[in-house]
Amino acid sequence: MSAPARTFTVRHIQLLRALFAAAAALMITFSPDHSAAIGFSVFGGFVAASGFILILGAWVVASAGHRWPFILLAAIDLAAAIVSGIPTWRTDSAFFIVLIIWAAASGLVELIAGLRERRTEPAAKDAIVVGALGLVLAVVLLLIPANYALQYVVPGAGELTLTGIILAVGMFGGYSAIVAVFLAIAGFSPRRSVPAQDSTTAGGAA
Repeated sequence: MSAPARTFTVRHIQLLRALFAAAAALMITFSPDHSAAIGFSVFGGFVAASGFILILGAWVVASAGHRWPFILLAAIDLAAAIVSGIPTWRTDSAFFIVLIIWAAASGLVELIAGLRERRTEPAAKDAIVVGALGLVLAVVLLLIPANYALQYVVPGAGELTLTGIILAVGMFGGYSAIVAVFLAIAGFSPRRSVPAQDSTTAGGAA
């Protein structure tokens, strides 16, 4: 157990999370369809991958007694992935509900975990930022009416409609892009060395 913990660290968890967040951001950015079905597909893949990464982190990075942030975040991600995979639930309203609950729950867990370990774990500040971003996403989605619709005209393209679900999926894409950049920078940034067995993580969760 100690050998893998030395070779696989919090930094690797951050970089893997950044990779899948970037993939989600790119898929949404380059998709012409921002419907609930597409949003759920991208979101479901993102949280499923994140959940498995966090389980891996709990096993090889966190020490016994300090695995709760990884495990709790993984449970939230995998539960969201399961819900996202139910075809009959892929409606506009469900997208708002699932994303808001997921963002609020995961953001709160990561924020609390980071605050608890901010004096002993160098990566805890990264968890605090990612947790705060999740809470911001939840608040932003709460402010967007699910039935919002704005008609506008683009020369050469005709009349178009900006809907609530388009905004919601776009906001998730923006969140993913910010998290990807932040975690990539955090993963590559030098930091004070901490023995693997003392890494407690919340920061690992980031």
